[in-house]
Amino acid sequence: QVHVAESGGGLVQAGGSLRLSCSVYGARVDRTTLGWFRQVPGKEREAVACANIADFTYYLNSVKGRFTISRDNAENTLYLQMNSLEPDDTAMYYCAQVATLTTFFCLPPDRNSWGQGTQVIVSS
Repeated sequence: QVHVAESGGGLVQAGGSLRLSCSVYGARVDRTTLGWFRQVPGKEREAVACANIADFTYYLNSVKGRFTISRDNAENTLYLQMNSLEPDDTAMYYCAQVATLTTFFCLPPDRNSWGQGTQVIVSS
């Protein structure tokens, strides 16, 4: 079973940057399709950025050109570099395995066990 531990969130002004980290346990990041998801209270969780082992990626339209997903195989860690942050990026961010990845969507497993997440707050 895969377990994850997200970190790197915080409070940042609009236009600023953050880098989120996801330590992965029970799977190798270079052999697993992984992604970043976010959720705002009262709304459904949405996929933000996902990547497979061939570096095929999916990005939510609103983050394209601002966010970059990457991984460090030696550290077995997934990253999300977030630049030009906007107040609408405020959410709890989670990383998880990905069950389905296409150009148009990225879906976690049906019964994914989510980590604690890391909170991102972008002030205007």
